[in-house]
Amino acid sequence: MSNNCNCGCGEHHHHVEEESKYNFVLNDFAPAQSDAEVESAVKELVKKADVYNTPDVKKFLFNCIDLTTLKCTDSEESVLKFTEKVNEFDEKYPDLPNVAAICVYPNFANIVSSSLEVENVGIACVSAGFPSSQTFQEIKVAETAMAIHEGATEIDIVLSVGKFIAGDYEGVCDEIQELKSVCGEKHLKVILETGALKTAKNIKKASILSIYSGADFIKTSTGKESPAATPEAAYVMCSTIKEYYAKTGNKIGFKPAGGINTVNDALVYYTIVKEVLGDEWLTNELFRLGTSRLANLLLSDILDEEVKFF
Repeated sequence: MSNNCNCGCGEHHHHVEEESKYNFVLNDFAPAQSDAEVESAVKELVKKADVYNTPDVKKFLFNCIDLTTLKCTDSEESVLKFTEKVNEFDEKYPDLPNVAAICVYPNFANIVSSSLEVENVGIACVSAGFPSSQTFQEIKVAETAMAIHEGATEIDIVLSVGKFIAGDYEGVCDEIQELKSVCGEKHLKVILETGALKTAKNIKKASILSIYSGADFIKTSTGKESPAATPEAAYVMCSTIKEYYAKTGNKIGFKPAGGINTVNDALVYYTIVKEVLGDEWLTNELFRLGTSRLANLLLSDILDEEVKFF
């Protein structure tokens, strides 16, 4: 677009206004820490993880799991079995809290919704061109609306990373705002795909824009890109959530996902949330873990025997 648009369309001016609007939003926050500063802060925090290695913390972490199946081989039958395991869990382990949610592709929302018998377990769907976010906005809106219609109670979308990297903040934010309006009261989790954003500066910017546009949760990764969740990304995201809370009083949730392979990984994220955001965030309304692998590992630790339930 030329800078001297004389046709009276006002397009350039509108574009400049929008651009300055988003820069104004971003400038309202402290500058991002350098990657080196983030790394050294995380190093200190991680040392505390051992302190939290207790049965109660592990039970809490289990209760924060978004039990996820996002495979190309998923079928109605396999998703039904997956859901029935969650139903069975309540009978088999009545003293333990269940997972927070079951996370599936949108075309399986109805199966989960019609077969899930336990209370307090959400139905999360990845939507809007997951995992690349590369499709028409109309498709993203339709897919999200259909997922909700079929029973989804939470929606996980991916930030338009391509637009973000190209500096099209208006496009990024408009899309999140529109998808949040489709979700209404249902929680919208925005996946930043931090491995593709790379720097603390980008991760902070993407966090701010997502929250500003209506994200109820910000999430690290799809698990389809490498690297997935890292403690450094988690630290930047939690610090941004804290800063936003200090400004507005609004609490935004945090969800690390992808590459959470050990109980220790989960304890590291717990430590970051506890130390950066505090006890108010230690509820599955504001903290989730995107993983399936972890469910059996946590159970094995809690029950002190090898468990292969899920």
